[in-house]
Amino acid sequence: MKFAKAISLCLSTLALPSTLANDNLGFDSEVDGLYGLVKRRLAPCLQDQIKFELDESLSQDGSFDSYHVSQEQCGDKVTIKGSTKSALASGLYSYLRDYGHASISWTDSTLNKVEKLPNLCSPDGECETITGSAVVPYRYHFNTVTFGYTTAFYSWDDWEHLLDWLSLQGINLPLAWVGYETILAEMLRDFNFTDEDIRGFVSGPAFLPWNRFGNVQGDWNATLNLLQTNFLEDQGELQKKIVKRMAELGMTPILPAFTGFVPREIRDVHPDADVLNSSNWDGNWQVFYSNVTFLNPMDPLFAEMQSSFLSKQRDYFEIGNMTHFFTLDQYNENNPTTTDLDSLKEVSKGTIKALKDFDPNAVWVMQGWLFHYAKDYWTDERIEAYLSGPKKGELLILDLYSEYSPQWERTESYYGHDWIWCELHNFGSNMALEGSLQILSNNFTEARKQSSNLIGAGLTPEGHEGNEIAYSALLYQAWHDQPYDTTEFTRLFIESRYGPDQVPEELLNIWKELVDLVYTNDYSTGVYANGKPLFTFDPALWGLEKKTSRSAIIFYDASKLEAIWQKLVNFIFSNPQWLEQPHFHYDVVYITSQVLANRFTAQYHEFVDAVNCTKDHGELSSKGNKLPATLEQLDEVLYTDKNFLLSEWIVQARNMASEGDSHVQDYYEFQARNQITMWGPHAEISEYASKSWAGLVGTYYKPIWQKFVNYVIDGNDANNFASEILPFRIDWQWQKWFDTDGNSGTKGSLLDVLKKLRL
Repeated sequence: MKFAKAISLCLSTLALPSTLANDNLGFDSEVDGLYGLVKRRLAPCLQDQIKFELDESLSQDGSFDSYHVSQEQCGDKVTIKGSTKSALASGLYSYLRDYGHASISWTDSTLNKVEKLPNLCSPDGECETITGSAVVPYRYHFNTVTFGYTTAFYSWDDWEHLLDWLSLQGINLPLAWVGYETILAEMLRDFNFTDEDIRGFVSGPAFLPWNRFGNVQGDWNATLNLLQTNFLEDQGELQKKIVKRMAELGMTPILPAFTGFVPREIRDVHPDADVLNSSNWDGNWQVFYSNVTFLNPMDPLFAEMQSSFLSKQRDYFEIGNMTHFFTLDQYNENNPTTTDLDSLKEVSKGTIKALKDFDPNAVWVMQGWLFHYAKDYWTDERIEAYLSGPKKGELLILDLYSEYSPQWERTESYYGHDWIWCELHNFGSNMALEGSLQILSNNFTEARKQSSNLIGAGLTPEGHEGNEIAYSALLYQAWHDQPYDTTEFTRLFIESRYGPDQVPEELLNIWKELVDLVYTNDYSTGVYANGKPLFTFDPALWGLEKKTSRSAIIFYDASKLEAIWQKLVNFIFSNPQWLEQPHFHYDVVYITSQVLANRFTAQYHEFVDAVNCTKDHGELSSKGNKLPATLEQLDEVLYTDKNFLLSEWIVQARNMASEGDSHVQDYYEFQARNQITMWGPHAEISEYASKSWAGLVGTYYKPIWQKFVNYVIDGNDANNFASEILPFRIDWQWQKWFDTDGNSGTKGSLLDVLKKLRL
């Protein structure tokens, strides 16, 4: 096996001596962005062997993006023809994935390990042409809150990898939600708001999505504020790069629009403004940090501010006519204060009018999450009234949770508005193994048959953490008219994920068992998404395994996962070289972490039973101390892979401080720590965004559970533990990683750790 990066001594009949082919051969400038992708992702010796040709005639007879991949003769250059740039990128990836057995993921890429392009022609001259056509015009990506849970601290290097992933996966309509505050602050200043007003309104970088939604306002770290840093300027420059690269790769970005949420001082600055306060988000927040002020879209001031915002955005990001899509969510987990149907229509009517006054071709993109989240408020007639403001073609709705809670079914396909079938699956960037591969395939395919205004497939996970097979499945289905066979799709996915070397049947069979066990969730067990380990909940002796979107319920037979893991470990002991393959290493850590999390759950139940049945101190200690011991094992496993490190999250955050000022770095670190633990000034959404990360398990969850065990064994009332542990949790928010630990990389060998676990 050769997992080292491929060098330039490749077997190729047409390799150029030192430069890219498109540097010298005069390729069409329209596809230069795709040649840039090839340069970034493929081995140097292959970069001249790919030729792109735009050919709009490939999309005929009602088909959407289409591609052809071919060779004229054995060993010749590979030509990819596509009706769009997105089709060209999809054709390239289909070829490299299915024939080169290589892939790109959120975390890594093995495309550069392909040392020779696969031949599509046999030596006798017979050639195959690979063809593909999308079954929907749009493939969407991003949940709005992904910009908090995953990309909050992304650098350009991080974005560059993610954008290449988007392009190769066939995404052509991504959300570009960076730099909103850069434009917002300039617009608010023009309308006579002071910087002090803006500072009291804008939240910290880890919580900006919810500030934009009108859920929260202000910054609960009193040491600094974004306006006292380089954040606005840096994010503005980052967004320039993002939208430029999206366009180069054939994607149409969805850009922000002004939502209507403004600083509370608007009553002083514009005393005649028609404003109201949104509700107390989730019922737990202090008024100071919630009850955000909302400007009525029917007020002429709203249209003026919208025009100013969009104009500044167009000029600042140099977008020209790059897009007509604008994202705007007004009632995300905040209900309107009225039930009057005419008033609901007027709100949406005023909103779309303000957008179209700026761009006559504007399309308002709205997440349909509100109709699931607040079903008691959003009756069918209220939904219809709210959606009746825009005309057909002026509104695009993301049916955010189609796999489990499809709102298109009860709304007659959103009363004729265009909509996209979306897979949510992940809440808070939690990390448990889970998926519903056949449901995704069947339900999306059936929806296409039933709804003529379904125009896309979309991925809307709240965070990018594991279970990539579940997301690749929907993107694969977006290019196939009939449902896939789960077994065949799994083989294709694993052969490309673990390639380019041939994947042994033993490993493919292990994955078939894994898919049959954990990726066949039918939602009948009370688990409606990927869930989270029990140890990430606040400790208690009851009530931790509820039927929710973030459930700790193990919906499958945990002993079967243990058996699958044992087979995987046996394979590794016989073939340790496979741990050099980055995706395989990642998956082994991920699966092992789930096995240990399941062991923790079983041990937790044993401890609870002992608490209820015995007063024997020795037995309680024996059972209780297994909990922190298992978390210590888990921490050790997670430390072996760079993608499971708390320190990576913290380093990302601290590196955002372009000033190099330690006070700014500390401010960003607090943001990073608070989001994944207490989530708010007083743990308002405690542990919602929990992670199975090395360092977080070891320095946070393990001490908490050790203290809980000791607290209970000492005879204290477990119901009082939350207040007992609060000082520890608060102190943890303010710690500095490099003061308490210092390590920012991996530790140990996964092979050695697995051997210890098998003892």
